[in-house]
Amino acid sequence: MGNKRFGLAVAVVFLALVQVSVSVPFIVLHGIAAACSEGKEANFIQLLSNFSGSPGFCLEVGNGELDSWFMPLAKQAEIACEKVKQMKELRQGYNIVGRSQGNLVARGLIEFCDGGPPVYNYVSLAGPHAGISSVPMCGSGLWCEIADELIKSDIYSEFIQDHLAPSGYLKIPTEITKYLESSKYLPKLNNEIPNQRNSTYKERFASLHNLVLIMFEDDKVIVPKNSSWFGFYPDGHFGPILSVFETRLYKEDWIGLKTLHDAGKVKYESVYGTHLKMSNMDIVKYVVPYLQNNPPSFQQKSLNRKTKEPLRP
Repeated sequence: MGNKRFGLAVAVVFLALVQVSVSVPFIVLHGIAAACSEGKEANFIQLLSNFSGSPGFCLEVGNGELDSWFMPLAKQAEIACEKVKQMKELRQGYNIVGRSQGNLVARGLIEFCDGGPPVYNYVSLAGPHAGISSVPMCGSGLWCEIADELIKSDIYSEFIQDHLAPSGYLKIPTEITKYLESSKYLPKLNNEIPNQRNSTYKERFASLHNLVLIMFEDDKVIVPKNSSWFGFYPDGHFGPILSVFETRLYKEDWIGLKTLHDAGKVKYESVYGTHLKMSNMDIVKYVVPYLQNNPPSFQQKSLNRKTKEPLRP
């Protein structure tokens, strides 16, 4: 009897070790004015790991908070690419959770990173995927004053594009020609430039197993908030907002979003809260399943919590 119990105990331990060994790791890319060294980022990753049972890592770019403002996004994506290629934990593939501006670095990893490990599931929290029509002011402090002065300058000038990260995804609807000609990041990321659309970017993005786009209903940072679902203003106007399905990016499948949607791999979720303020219940419901070993591959219908009617992006 003692030997049997010992054998059972060994088997349980072995299965537990196997479970850990096959867990797909995940990385978190924080937003602007944040850093991996901050307690809130560490707590968020620990929370996700505890709920999912998967190992998680905060991927820092540069020095964190300062570089999140002043390092151009193309450079941030380049650094992130080299880091993931060096992490032995990610060699067999990984999942991504992006927070706010960090989502554009995440997509840079997916679309631009040559020779990087595969990305399976990508969960976007308040991502400015279609751009923002205005840049929120930084706040107080010397370097924030510098950032705010840059924001007030010619946002599409080469100097600002090279020294202010949010300028890479500022998309002023009434200045589309200037945006396409001078913005150094989002037009490339979204394959928006005519005659320069890259099929490799599209193929890589369309290779995702699951894409989860989470919009925050009271978001005042991502303007319009619909950008979190790839919705945006029509060219030349500040309204009405186009749903993702009405945009050329989707209809002409510039980045493979329509391909993913048609395959049932895109989930459009809307949660209560201001920018990035998410309840544990919503984290468990909308984020955790895509960080576990066997994430659901079916397409779930999102419901408006007030009316219980299906939500349309």
